[in-house]
Amino acid sequence: MREVAEGVDEPVAVAPEQPARPITAVDPAAVRRRLTGIGELDRVLGGGLVPGSVVLLAGEPGVGKSTLLLTAAASWAEHQGRALYLSGEESSAQIRLRAERVGAEQDDLYLASETDLGRLLGQIEQVAPSLVVVDSVQTIGPSSLEGQAGSTAQVKAVATALARVAKRLGLPVILVGQVTKDGSVAGPRALEHLVDVVIGFEGDPQSGFRMLRATKNRFGSVDEVGCFELTAAGLQEVPDPSGRFTSRHGQPVAGASLVVAMEGRRPLVAEIQALVAPATGVARRVAHGLDPGRLAMVLAVLRRRCRAKLGSRDVYVSTVGGAKVQDPAADLALAVAIMSALRDEPVPAGCLALGEIGLAGELRPVPDLAKRLAEAARLGHRQAIVPAGGLGDWCQTMSHRPIRGPADRTAVDNTLLDPAAPRRHLAAVAPGTVLPGAPQLRLIEAASLAEALDQLGLGPAERHPLPADETFGPAAKWGRVGGWE
Repeated sequence: MREVAEGVDEPVAVAPEQPARPITAVDPAAVRRRLTGIGELDRVLGGGLVPGSVVLLAGEPGVGKSTLLLTAAASWAEHQGRALYLSGEESSAQIRLRAERVGAEQDDLYLASETDLGRLLGQIEQVAPSLVVVDSVQTIGPSSLEGQAGSTAQVKAVATALARVAKRLGLPVILVGQVTKDGSVAGPRALEHLVDVVIGFEGDPQSGFRMLRATKNRFGSVDEVGCFELTAAGLQEVPDPSGRFTSRHGQPVAGASLVVAMEGRRPLVAEIQALVAPATGVARRVAHGLDPGRLAMVLAVLRRRCRAKLGSRDVYVSTVGGAKVQDPAADLALAVAIMSALRDEPVPAGCLALGEIGLAGELRPVPDLAKRLAEAARLGHRQAIVPAGGLGDWCQTMSHRPIRGPADRTAVDNTLLDPAAPRRHLAAVAPGTVLPGAPQLRLIEAASLAEALDQLGLGPAERHPLPADETFGPAAKWGRVGGWE
C-alpha cells in the first residue's frame, strides 16, 4: 500500500464532471481557430487564435507590442465580435489617442485601465468579450498578495488566474510581457509554461522593420515568421519582405554578397557587406546583424585553409536594412564578401552564395535549398554557387559557354568562371512545381570554400608552387599572391 505522510489526508477519488472519451469522439469544431484579421500575426499563430488559449507576446520597450495588439483587437472587434483591451500602463484616454493615430477605433472595442486582478476579472465578467488583451502582465497584481506588481509570486498568480478564466469561458487571452536585457521574458520561467503560445516581437531600433516569431506554440508550428513595418500611421504588414535587405547598386560593388536566409519557413534574400582595412593596432572584428562567433570562425578558416592575409587587417561586416542573419547557410556569403573586399573585386552581378563552412574548409549542404533557389529565381537572380551534392533530382544538367578569365567578367550573361565545373539549371523546385516566367538560374557546385572562391574569381591571379613544408590544403596549389599568403 502507498504510505501517507502523518497529518496529510489521502486524496479521495471523485466522479469527474466530464468522463473521458475516445479521441475520435471529441469534436474539434469547439476550438476552431478564429482569425485576428492581421495576416502576419495569424501566420505566426498557426492560422488564428484558438478559443481558450493564452498567448504571451514579449518584446523590448518601444518595439510596437501595444500598437500591434491594439490594431489586432480593433480588427477582431470589426470582424469577430466584442474585444476588451485592459491596460495597467496607460489610461483609457491615452489608449484612445493611439487608436486614433493608427485607425483602431471600433464600437465593439472596449477599453479599461486596471492594475488589480480582481477588478480586471470583474471587467471580463461584465463586458463578456470574445477576446481579451492584457497590457501588461507585469503591471497587474492581486490585492490578496503582498509585494509589488511584477514580482515572481504576483506574475504567476495573475497568469494562473487568467489561464483559468480562458479555459472556463473558451476565451482567447493575449498577455503582453516585458523582457530582460538579454531578451528573455521577464518574470518567472513558470510564466512561459503556463501559457499556450509564446511570441517574440523584435526589431532594430534604427529601422522600422519588425519581425514576429513564436518560440512556443501548442497549436501550431514555431517555424513561421511575421513581418511588419513601423510607420507614423502604425504597423503595416509586409507580406513579401524580400528585397528589403538588399542594396540597389547600379554596378557590382566589392565587398557585397547575397544569400537566401531562412527565417522560419520564409526565405529572405539578404545582402552581407564587408570592409577590410589595414589595422592601426590590434586588428578589430566588428559584426552587425551577424553572429560574431561565426565571423571569427569564417576568418579563421580563410586564414588557415585559404591562406588569406587577414591577421593584420580590420574586418567589419554588416547586413543591409537591419536584418539579423543567424542562418549557417550564410557562411559562404560572409566569406565571399570578406574576400571580395580584401581583393577589391566585386562578385558577379545577381550571384548568390549558399553554404555552411566546416572547420576543414568544406562546404556543407543547407536545408530547404529548393525553397531558397525558388525565391532567388522569383526575384530575378540568375546564378548561385551551392555546396556539391545538395541539389537533388529536381535539377537537370545544362551546359553553356563559361567565362574563362577576368577579362570576360563584364559579359552580358555573367556566367561563373570555371569551364570544368558542373553547371545545372533550375527546372522545377519540387515535383509538379514550375516557375513560369522566372529567369533561368545557373547553379555552380563547389565542394570547398577554396573551390567556391576560385569559381567566383576571388582566388589568386597566378598559381605558384609552395615549398615542400607548406603543401597543405588549397594553398598548395594557389601559392602566395596578392591578398593571399
